[in-house]
Amino acid sequence: MKLYDKNAVAKFLDMTPKNVERLTQKGILQTKQGNLYALAETNRAYIKYLRDRNPESQETVDLNEERAKLTKTKRLNEELDLAVKKGELHKSEDIEKVMTAMLINFKSRLSAIPAEEADKLAAMTDKAKIFLYLNDKIKEALNELSDFEGMFKEEIKEDEEGND
Repeated sequence: MKLYDKNAVAKFLDMTPKNVERLTQKGILQTKQGNLYALAETNRAYIKYLRDRNPESQETVDLNEERAKLTKTKRLNEELDLAVKKGELHKSEDIEKVMTAMLINFKSRLSAIPAEEADKLAAMTDKAKIFLYLNDKIKEALNELSDFEGMFKEEIKEDEEGND
């Protein structure tokens, strides 16, 4: 059996001689006579060390457990698809479209109040009546935001008609 020094082992295992020393000190690699190594034995010991460090390697994967995870994931995916079809769950892009449309409408509605109501407000002199009048107009605009479900159905219906 031919024996090799740490430099030859390092080159064979694609590492530095210092790493060979460190692995030897840890007891992972074994020396023979003096500080020489049996290459085949050292190679097997290093491979075993790498396998032990990686518990997710293919040798340790439980196929039954992996099949169970896959089955569970497929079931969850089917349940989510069914919930979307039943209208119990909505896609995030649909929610984003509806919320964007609602907020744009809300902003437009609030921005239009001064222009639409300026003449009427100019004729008013009682601050309390002006406050109540503007408060009513703002509440009307806010009511649109409270009807998310109605707006959602309307927006989705428009999208479906546009996609045909």
